[in-house]
Amino acid sequence: MSDRDAGQSGSSSGARAATVSDIHELMRRKEEIEAQIKANYEVLEGQKGVGMNEPLVDFEGYPRADVDVYQVRTARHNIICLQNDHKAVMKQVEEALHQLHAHDKEKQARDLAEAQEEAMSHRMSHNEGHGLSQAFAKVNSVSPGSPASIAGLQVDDEIVEFGSVNTQNFQSLHNIGSVVQHSEEKPLNVTVIRRGERQQLRLVPTRWAGKGLLGCNIIPLQR
Repeated sequence: MSDRDAGQSGSSSGARAATVSDIHELMRRKEEIEAQIKANYEVLEGQKGVGMNEPLVDFEGYPRADVDVYQVRTARHNIICLQNDHKAVMKQVEEALHQLHAHDKEKQARDLAEAQEEAMSHRMSHNEGHGLSQAFAKVNSVSPGSPASIAGLQVDDEIVEFGSVNTQNFQSLHNIGSVVQHSEEKPLNVTVIRRGERQQLRLVPTRWAGKGLLGCNIIPLQR
């Protein structure tokens, strides 16, 4: 998506109140751009891991022979353009959310109340069927900007469910590691206890600027 497209979409959204469908479409565009950015970073990684700033000439000033200089420059250019597109889409998302809340507060409040009631009913039926689960692990650090941080994980969250891992089948942190490795770019349902209350989170293990796919440290709880 170009900046021109972003501008056109932005001006059209100003003519009317944004809808939930508009936001879903923007989020779809955002995910497409992120996938393209990732693909271009993989191109750089395949070229001796040159990254965005490593020189493309040797110590004598000649183009490096160990990498495809044209391919690297193209990937770098694409990444810069896509990052600008990503910023534009995120700005549109923010504006659309403001519009949605400003023009539809009553409906949002009603939808939120219904969603909370449904979630409460689901938790109650789950607890009745399975009993209250105990936490088996704890989050003791979360890196800013990481997938764990984006999902809402916080330090001292006690983990009750992590994808398919729960109190009944948890044996070691290898269980969580295996789930993470097999769920890259796929959403995982994570249930935690935070200050005595259960919280339902959606975590997507993703490659990011830091190490690993989560960006948090989890330790087992001794019961």
